[in-house]
Amino acid sequence: MSDRQAHISGESATAQARPGAGEPLLSVRDLCKYFPIRNKGFLRRLIGHVKAADQISFDLMPGETLGLVGESGCGKTTTGRAILRAITPTRGEVLFRANGGGAVDLAKLNRRELTPLRRKMQMIFQDPFSSLNPRMTVRDIVGEPLVIHRLAKGSELEDRVAEMLAMVGLKPEQGTRYPHAFSGGQRQRIGIARALIMRPSLVVCDEAVSALDVSVQAQVINLLQELQEQLGLTYIFIAHDLSVVKHICDRIAVMYAGRIVELSPCRELFEHPLHPYSRALLSAVPNADPTVKMNLDLTGEVADPGNLPSGCSFHPRCSRCFALCKETYPAFQASSPGRFCACHLEQENR
Repeated sequence: MSDRQAHISGESATAQARPGAGEPLLSVRDLCKYFPIRNKGFLRRLIGHVKAADQISFDLMPGETLGLVGESGCGKTTTGRAILRAITPTRGEVLFRANGGGAVDLAKLNRRELTPLRRKMQMIFQDPFSSLNPRMTVRDIVGEPLVIHRLAKGSELEDRVAEMLAMVGLKPEQGTRYPHAFSGGQRQRIGIARALIMRPSLVVCDEAVSALDVSVQAQVINLLQELQEQLGLTYIFIAHDLSVVKHICDRIAVMYAGRIVELSPCRELFEHPLHPYSRALLSAVPNADPTVKMNLDLTGEVADPGNLPSGCSFHPRCSRCFALCKETYPAFQASSPGRFCACHLEQENR
């Protein structure tokens, strides 16, 4: 079975394994984003590719929160941006069901065709300061999407902005201020209000709390969960902090060197990780008990996506690798109902 076949057959099972689930809101199939590597000569010849996202496949059900986790440089943000068409995928399908209608492949749409769909998919950025225009008031920042898409103006625009500010825990009168007058947590609330003002169905949270203090992180996470319940939102939550992911996500996709290596329900992943990389990530989570000695299971450097090792990309760092791991990349297959893993060892032990 090819990698692509393994991804597609496995993810079909993912949707069916969720009791009472209807059609997925988002179906990603074999999504790839390669960045060209060119030499420094006059002709700038193509000498390779950085495989930032490679054969990404998953289903996302309405109202679900899917976490994308992994070390820096594993392709989480690239995957999120490619799904939203902030960058153009190299190949693959991004099937999005807006307004409960038929699936539309976002990867094949041009700019004009994408415009009406952007109302239904938004992003919350990592840095709440650099993502806000310092020359615009909060009222203008939050209301700008409505103006661009010609959805409201005049008193209606002001009312909707005031309502949205109140929903994220800000006072409507604060709309006349500029971003520099707010704290980091308040700025992120402004970013959330801007993303949700058009009532999207899909929101990609790109490290949405990593730049905030720990106490503020909890407040923003709770806010995101409350808004998800109120507005019927579906999240892709990109993060490297596993404690945050554990609190908010229904399922977790673990990424390494541009690929998903494990996809599991949140609780099952934390209780019994299948892939050696997942176990290594969990071993690096700090324990609140100072008497517990950390047993780090992760050594070496992250694989270079522009020069990946043969076979499994993780094998140079894996203490359990054997000959097959160095020769062939493992297929992404179902290990148990709702759980998928790309590991030769796991497949042999099954």
